[in-house]
Amino acid sequence: MKRILIKCGGSVLDQLSSEFFESIEELVKKGYQIVFVHGGGPDINQMLEKMNVTPVFVNGLRKTDEETLRVVEMVLSGKTNRKLVEKLTNNKLHAIGVNGSDAGLFEAEYVNKEELGFVGEIHSVNESIIKLLLSKGIIPVITPIALAQDGKKLNVNADYAAAAIANALKVEHCLFVTDVDGIRINGKIQPEITMKDINHHIKSGEIYGGMIPKVQSALSALKKGVESVMIVSGKNRFFSDHNWQGTKIIGKEMVIQ
Repeated sequence: MKRILIKCGGSVLDQLSSEFFESIEELVKKGYQIVFVHGGGPDINQMLEKMNVTPVFVNGLRKTDEETLRVVEMVLSGKTNRKLVEKLTNNKLHAIGVNGSDAGLFEAEYVNKEELGFVGEIHSVNESIIKLLLSKGIIPVITPIALAQDGKKLNVNADYAAAAIANALKVEHCLFVTDVDGIRINGKIQPEITMKDINHHIKSGEIYGGMIPKVQSALSALKKGVESVMIVSGKNRFFSDHNWQGTKIIGKEMVIQ
């Protein structure tokens, strides 16, 4: 079965265009099963600001105490997830929102409870739940919230959650949706690039500014074992007539000898 995992960062959700959803509709017609996982950083930060809570990050991961976790889950499940499901539904795609902690979908371990609080790393994905929805022609839209062995909910980096699902389902394509058409080097979109090349282009300054966090987001999934990630635009069509538009990042060449 052909499957595609699509990861949407919270910052790009409001920019998703009708052309983007047309690509998904075409993929569905061609027999692909689609799974979404999403973040919600901007909405979470906005809510924390309203509550006078200052966000704290350690090595790129959000430090999450009990109060922050309540906000994270409320925003991800109650706002961001609803927003993405509604957009899919409005574009004639059957979708349902799923919290990653429901029915043991994501089981995780604490990354470092003392330093990060309720932040987890997924060690198990109950893919049978996802496959059940896919078999009914439904697109699961999943929040990166997991369940720990002690029954506590854990906040999971959305990039890592995407990698966990991609590995569990053995997806054919793992797409990271951004606000750009791909990685540009010397003004030209690169159809394919390796992790090694990306690190070189960052050091040389050819990948710079807002493009750096976009590629680092994709690299984080590759480092979790995904073979390749494609950066695509949420503003335009990324698939049409069997042709993909974007940059495919391959991770195999990063094996250290």
